[in-house]
Amino acid sequence: MTGRRRELTGFACAGLLAYAADLGLFTLLRGPGGAGPLTAKALSFLAGCAVAYAGNALGTYRHTRPRGLRPCLLFLAVNLAGAVVQLLCLAASHYGLGLTSQRADTLSGAGIGMALATLLRFWGTRTLVFRTDDGTETWNRANGGRVGSWTG
Repeated sequence: MTGRRRELTGFACAGLLAYAADLGLFTLLRGPGGAGPLTAKALSFLAGCAVAYAGNALGTYRHTRPRGLRPCLLFLAVNLAGAVVQLLCLAASHYGLGLTSQRADTLSGAGIGMALATLLRFWGTRTLVFRTDDGTETWNRANGGRVGSWTG
């Protein structure tokens, strides 16, 4: 498997696990937990971020050896930016374009918004959070196989 494919696969796997943790905890907190929707979502979002960070730090980007609180805070900021992108897509569609059906909301927030947010999260995770010690983004066979930028 090429370095780029391995990176994308690792990032996607960490993201899927994070999504499952987010959804599972949200459902648990809203149902039997009796928490309000915003409290449940805030807590499940933080749990999803923790799972995604662990998956990327211990798996996909383990060769970068992130240390300290700074990478964790950057990762949280990148994920918050992704959440804002999703909300902006939903707001633009619902309030700006007047597409107010549940299907339109789902498509704009969970479809288009999620796709754009995932691109932002991938870029931010690989360029801001998990860089090599000298600040470069290059991989070689010794550290995972990444060669050059993912944009070519």
